[in-house]
Amino acid sequence: MKQLVQSLRTGEVSLLDVPRPQVGPGEVLVQVHASLLSSGTERAMADFAGKSLLGKARARPDLVKQVVAKARQEGLLTAMQTARSRLDQLMPLGYSIAGRVLEVGQGVDRFSAGDRVVCAGAGQASHAEVVAVPVNLTAPLDEKVDFESGAFTTLGAVALHGVHLAEAQLGEIVVVIGLGLLGQLTVQLLKSAGCLVAGMDIQGERAELARSLGADFVATDPQSLAAGVAGLSNGLGADAVLITADTSSDEPIATAAEVARDRAIVVAVGNVGVNVPRRLYYEKELQLRISRSYGPGRYDPRYEEQGVDYPVGYVRWTENRNMQAVVRLLADGNMDVHPLISHRVPLERAAEEGYGLITGKAGVPYMGVVITYPDTLAEDTGTRAVSPAASKDRIATEGVRVGLVGAGSFATSVLLPAMKKVPAVELVGVCSGRGMTARQTADRFNFQYAAADLAELLGDSSINTIAIATRHDMHASQASAALAAGKHVFVEKPLALDHDELLEVARAWSLNPQVLSVGYNRRFSSLAASMKTFLEGAQEPLVMQYRVNAGQVPIDHWIQDPEVGGGRIIGEVCHFVDLLTFLVGSLPVSVSGRSLPNGGRYANDNLVATIQFADGSIGEIVYVANGDKAYGKERVEVFGGGSVALLDDFRVLQTTRTGRTRTQRTRLTQDKGHAGEWRAFVEAVQAGGDPPISVEELIATSLTTFAIRDSLRDGQPRPIDAPALLVAAASLAGG
Repeated sequence: MKQLVQSLRTGEVSLLDVPRPQVGPGEVLVQVHASLLSSGTERAMADFAGKSLLGKARARPDLVKQVVAKARQEGLLTAMQTARSRLDQLMPLGYSIAGRVLEVGQGVDRFSAGDRVVCAGAGQASHAEVVAVPVNLTAPLDEKVDFESGAFTTLGAVALHGVHLAEAQLGEIVVVIGLGLLGQLTVQLLKSAGCLVAGMDIQGERAELARSLGADFVATDPQSLAAGVAGLSNGLGADAVLITADTSSDEPIATAAEVARDRAIVVAVGNVGVNVPRRLYYEKELQLRISRSYGPGRYDPRYEEQGVDYPVGYVRWTENRNMQAVVRLLADGNMDVHPLISHRVPLERAAEEGYGLITGKAGVPYMGVVITYPDTLAEDTGTRAVSPAASKDRIATEGVRVGLVGAGSFATSVLLPAMKKVPAVELVGVCSGRGMTARQTADRFNFQYAAADLAELLGDSSINTIAIATRHDMHASQASAALAAGKHVFVEKPLALDHDELLEVARAWSLNPQVLSVGYNRRFSSLAASMKTFLEGAQEPLVMQYRVNAGQVPIDHWIQDPEVGGGRIIGEVCHFVDLLTFLVGSLPVSVSGRSLPNGGRYANDNLVATIQFADGSIGEIVYVANGDKAYGKERVEVFGGGSVALLDDFRVLQTTRTGRTRTQRTRLTQDKGHAGEWRAFVEAVQAGGDPPISVEELIATSLTTFAIRDSLRDGQPRPIDAPALLVAAASLAGG
């Protein structure tokens, strides 16, 4: 299928052939019939992407600070690689579409194939022939509303949320400043609510369009607006002002105060300067409200991604209910968007013509730009061969021929660059639930093809290794499926989220014992290897402390969701358990944990876990989210046999014995072992020998994180028995 994308580095907009997205649980797969180009949001994105590197830095100083902080902590080279990787990303364009349902995901019962719908959401309701959109960002489209009109629904919801925030009532006088597309929709909504409406725009034709759509008074300058509002209100001023302009200027905020009555409400709906002239706002005791997109639910992952609705008795107007209301207004004739459509552009020409209009390159006045789509879908051409000589029927007999599932930021900025450093790795196929990211990754890293379905990689006989870099809740099932297909498996941590998932992976491995490894990269760091070699001279149990200044992650982040990310203990503390296991060369046998009260800001991520190992060694992990991220992240101290070893952020290793201290340093960057783990994995596959980390250790690490999580509930120690789980898995496999 075809999709419009934009390069974040160059600003170029292009139309790509990409695999069709897969519909996930709680999602709706939609064939798009019309989409709306946003003259505000999308133009701003295009302007930013088109800036030089220096221009981007000036526009986003917050991102520059992040790069500088990363350089200080992890090294200049790492920071540069991360920044370069992000700039190499393609952005999906669009956020407002109308179309027809092709398929619904698990748990969706309010839509069926064939239903007409409207959809919202940047990165989801994209300018593409087929999109997969969460159910709470999808609303029914009345049969009386054509697809082109339906494509305005998302922007209409933005306008409606602004009207709700203004608390506009029947008979009140309301001013709309900025009469672009959003302003024109706002004027119509206010007239439907029985308000007297005054509008202002510096472009006379836009002001006259608003008049034709029902505005009671229009002006092209603040002085005329103030005079007109005074006439409408008998000198009292406007009851509410909605600013729908798109400008960095503070003038609209000042104008709003001039025309507002005492104690009126001013709502900033558009992207405008908000330096408030205090005297006017103070003297009139005005309320300034900032409107957040389509309404309540926006940017809440539980609402938008997981489909958890807000009770109507407490939140009357969610973003979805706003969308439904806009559709009703269109169906009843109380809103008419046809006069707002200035251009219709076929998808095939949208990159040049459509974006030429909204960026001003075409030099032609415009209002609403609608992208049109074919009525029938062409055959899916997203899966493609890069080289005519490549054959998916070839049997892999040498090297590691990789099929990658998951193409997010970690895969593209860390995992794939590490693979590319190992000559024996050949990148064959990449798949992602969002086909655009698969296509982009295939182009960037020279995969032979891109796909949207893991089954295609599993059925490809030329692939002998599956690398898994999806969200945590998918790891266990995908690893089990890959093992069952006879593939070697590299899975990013964690291996599983709970005991049952772990048992299933172990059972799959027992049935088909291919090379199985988890991305515990730290043990493959050059400094960690030197540390282990030094500690082998201790010849007695060790005492270890691993301090991790992890930084806060919001409690509503997907990592913190027990069912999706598993929480930070399972999702990240596993790294530190593995490194301690590597250093002592012995399995964990018990663990106890304590944590600070969460206080509504944290999610059991300020903790101390004490691990007992089979050889008598003791390891303590101090993992905190309440520190300053500018401070170093990881520090490991180990004592034993008259020796001390200190590893600081994988950049400095100090070893002390018999009064002599030796220091090793890395240059420019950390070495966290990502390339080293892939060299070890490749050697295991080629040699047909032991995996780089024994399966028993992999099982023990996951069990330890489960035990830490459980121990935090009561502070009591929990036993860890990895051999017993492997025996149980083998028994299930044999049965």
